[in-house]
Amino acid sequence: MTSTARAAQEADLDQAAPDDAAEATEPRRNRWAVWFRRYRPDLAICLLFILFSGWLTHGLWPDPTNRTLALNPEDQTLIEWFLANDARLLLGDFGLVSDRLNAPDGFNLMVNATIIVPGLILAPITLTLGTGTSFALLVAGNLAFTSIGWYLLYTRTLGAHRLAAAIGAAFCGFAPGMISQSNSHPHITAQWLVPALVWCVVRMVQLSDPHRHTPGRATNRRLVAISIALATLVSIQLFVGEEVLFLTAVTLALLTIAYAVVAPAFVRRVLPRFSLALLAAAGLAAAVLAYPLWMQFAGPQSVPNGVFSPDYFSADLASYPVISPLSIGGLPDSARLSTGPSEYNTFLGLPLLLVVAGCTWWLRRKPLVLAIVPVGLLAAWLSLGPRVVLDGVRTEIWAPYELLRNKPVIEGALPMRFALVLIPLIAALLVLALDRASRTETGPSRLLVSTAIIAALLPIAPAPLPATTRTPVPTFITAGHWRQCVPSDGVLVPVPLPTPKEPDVMRWASAANAEFRLPEGFFIAPYGAQGRASMGTYKQPTSALLAEVAKTGQVPVIDRGHLDQAARDVAFWDASCMVLAESQPNATPLRETLNALFGPGIRVADAWTWRV
Repeated sequence: MTSTARAAQEADLDQAAPDDAAEATEPRRNRWAVWFRRYRPDLAICLLFILFSGWLTHGLWPDPTNRTLALNPEDQTLIEWFLANDARLLLGDFGLVSDRLNAPDGFNLMVNATIIVPGLILAPITLTLGTGTSFALLVAGNLAFTSIGWYLLYTRTLGAHRLAAAIGAAFCGFAPGMISQSNSHPHITAQWLVPALVWCVVRMVQLSDPHRHTPGRATNRRLVAISIALATLVSIQLFVGEEVLFLTAVTLALLTIAYAVVAPAFVRRVLPRFSLALLAAAGLAAAVLAYPLWMQFAGPQSVPNGVFSPDYFSADLASYPVISPLSIGGLPDSARLSTGPSEYNTFLGLPLLLVVAGCTWWLRRKPLVLAIVPVGLLAAWLSLGPRVVLDGVRTEIWAPYELLRNKPVIEGALPMRFALVLIPLIAALLVLALDRASRTETGPSRLLVSTAIIAALLPIAPAPLPATTRTPVPTFITAGHWRQCVPSDGVLVPVPLPTPKEPDVMRWASAANAEFRLPEGFFIAPYGAQGRASMGTYKQPTSALLAEVAKTGQVPVIDRGHLDQAARDVAFWDASCMVLAESQPNATPLRETLNALFGPGIRVADAWTWRV
């Protein structure tokens, strides 16, 4: 071949190459375009959920480090410390019993709502942008992704119309109970795996139905895969929020029983294969979770009982027809019907209750509806606690939670949180009603159903979560000056020491990514009478002395007994350094007391330190 011919051939190849590449990439582009056109409405709905959750939490975003949820700042401080401690898993420094709080005894993470999986997911954010940013993302993300999960379940599993699914999913993610629990209870609002758990159970039922899937190797393989998926999700959810996992399991069990009553022939048909698949999933999950559960119930710093009284944390029956103070149609006076702003779980509003009753009657021929109703009524009854409370008055009317009193594991679930079970049950009724109206009804009937549901939901639509500023963490901590008097993993004693009611100095450790340990603090541990559960621990004498000075501003007369006791307490804590922030109220009398106990302090940045 001549050089001229070869050059011409190479030129032809060069010209053809781009055309061939274009032909190869064109089908891929078409597939993406088709996928985007098909799912564009779904993506838009999911984006709306994310934007709405961001708007609800917008009070935190201007400065997440120095902003706090105004209605429950103490729990936010605790959750931020958990996030800092969980992030240490990336550094290879993590255990289910940690001595980074309550040094030297430590505390049991499984006993406390330590949100280990969310903490691990957010660890890169925590280590770079701080726990405040991770907390804000967690609160907003829980609402958004819970809604997204239910939306996908309603559209893919129920086959519901997109608008019906969106309204039901929005109720699941932004119901009054979810907004209330967003006040620093992310272990309750982290429900984004619950729709996947429900999908696994539904899929197992479908595959167990011989009328729908012919028994054989292929079906068996699918059942095995779903069993493994369910076991995996259960194992993960335990480290997301154990109380949510418990409520989900109880609800699904009750729904199964109720469905067996209303559709016995169907249940008999699917039960043999379904039971085997469910037992396989339970066995796998039990094998994975055996050690963590042993640690929770029998390990170091475990507790034999729940720390909260079911008599106190009982829902008021009068709160059900009332609108939450955190909803746009709510009134502040309604708050008297609950224990606090984080527990407005039952504030559904009279309009929604009436609409739910109407939808139930309209859909009464559906087996699923007939199963949902008794389960919902039982959950509402359980939420009332051992004795019914009506308009703030505890009556002698018996309620079924009395049967659960002092029962291991179960007593850890607060009665009023059984009302959270109503959220997905009500949402399912609304989705079924809206879907039926959109598909089978015409004219006034369709308009009546849609209008009634929207009118019932509008008054309970959420308002943004109240937020406020908080005292900045001292520069002594944020600039790393603490390293001058406390080695990594050493014990820093903030003055005064943290307590469950005043845990703010735990933010010092959060800001330092939990690199140093703290004595005492805010946690659940066995320091009650006879080793029963307590909130926090008993104070050492020196800690109690400093707390009294912080409260009264009075400097005590320090004698030899105080000096000897201070030496014993410092040795017990294995402390390296006592630290007093200049911004601490009554800082001057506290500094004088510390000078008398430990000698003259050294001022570093905006704090005083005493090496001990």
